[in-house]
Amino acid sequence: MQMKIEIVSEDQCKPSSPTPDHLKSYKLSLLDQIAPIFYVPVVLFYSAPENIDDTTIVDRLKKSLSETLTCFYPLAGRILGNASVDCEDGGVAFTKARAHIQLSEILKSPEMDIVQQLLPLDPYNIRTDKAVAAMAVQLNCFGCGGMAIGICLSHKIADGATLSSFLDAWATRSRGISENITPSLNSATMFPPRDKEIFMPSNLIKRENIVTKRFVFDASSLAKLKVKASKGLCADDRAPTRVEALTALICKSSMNAKNGTLGKGRPSMAISHVVNLRERMAPPLPEHSFGNIWRFAVASIMNDESNPELHDFVVRLRKAIRKIDDDYVRKLQGEDGFTHASEPLKETSELVSEGEVEFFRFSSWIRFSLYNTDFGWGKPTWACIPNVPMKNVVILLSSSSGDGIEAWVTLDEDDMAKFERDHELLQFVSVAPSS
Repeated sequence: MQMKIEIVSEDQCKPSSPTPDHLKSYKLSLLDQIAPIFYVPVVLFYSAPENIDDTTIVDRLKKSLSETLTCFYPLAGRILGNASVDCEDGGVAFTKARAHIQLSEILKSPEMDIVQQLLPLDPYNIRTDKAVAAMAVQLNCFGCGGMAIGICLSHKIADGATLSSFLDAWATRSRGISENITPSLNSATMFPPRDKEIFMPSNLIKRENIVTKRFVFDASSLAKLKVKASKGLCADDRAPTRVEALTALICKSSMNAKNGTLGKGRPSMAISHVVNLRERMAPPLPEHSFGNIWRFAVASIMNDESNPELHDFVVRLRKAIRKIDDDYVRKLQGEDGFTHASEPLKETSELVSEGEVEFFRFSSWIRFSLYNTDFGWGKPTWACIPNVPMKNVVILLSSSSGDGIEAWVTLDEDDMAKFERDHELLQFVSVAPSS
């Protein structure tokens, strides 16, 4: 599949009301400071709307974006190093483009290389020697009348939950609804930033010899998988969630693909899952709290354990996630917050550097309502999070049907060749893998 992108126009959308002087500098929190430097990308696909032309769509999107940025003003700013955001209303780059391909071609067999061209910038090629735009948007119009909206939001100032809140607010404005979704912008107060320089590795993005493929699991397959993953759990344990069961399956199939290539006597696999801290604090934070308010839960599976089953992965993951509680969050907020934030990954990183363990990173977007992002011409036909070009990364998303899950899996090419043929995995995949 090939696609040509033609840029039609480029503008800067600034907040409809100037940001007050006392808000011109937005401080990063500790959790922002240790967040990745790349962008969080999302692409939303829409079928051709009725009785509305491109010009009207562009005008509506830009007007509502400017209005939304008044409340989400850091997104119109420029990130200065690892300390603050200059909120002088520099604006959000808004690009209109024509995609010379039919929307149906992309939806029939999605290819990551094609999807990434619909983004306003390369999310993973970031200049750190200058001020960085917090967000960019690209509207891609297809010949059939359909469209795709690509958004890149800097992970340095926000997480997936913040992006979801922003999209909800923007879409609500675009539909002409007066409801005001206002974010809570006090992350730096809750998680005081570190004055000392924080070393952040810059070599995690490696595009060589990796491949990303999509595996779709429908509701029926997930129900069967949950039953299988329940076998071996204690009687008083609750049944696995869809995400727990699917994480276990992907980990087990990945371990099979490795097939004893790792060292003995150490964890052969470390599994991290992103945990939203908002609901784990006492009291819970407001839904629309702005910033990076998440941490990793890290579990390990020893390669000298004989044939770990699905429930073994579920138990280890649950144990790790239970540690991310209000007590843990309070430690993050204290003087030694940086140390506590780094602890879960420190030992794992050492083992990874020694080549003794494979580290798998999971991020679930299942709870985020991307498919409710209706700008006034209907909900998305499909939503996609272009994967991070790092090996052993898994993004979980709701499928377009609403009751299934798409897993975008990135592995070494050799590992993927074995993984996608794994017998147990293929028992539950409902749509053949696509790249």
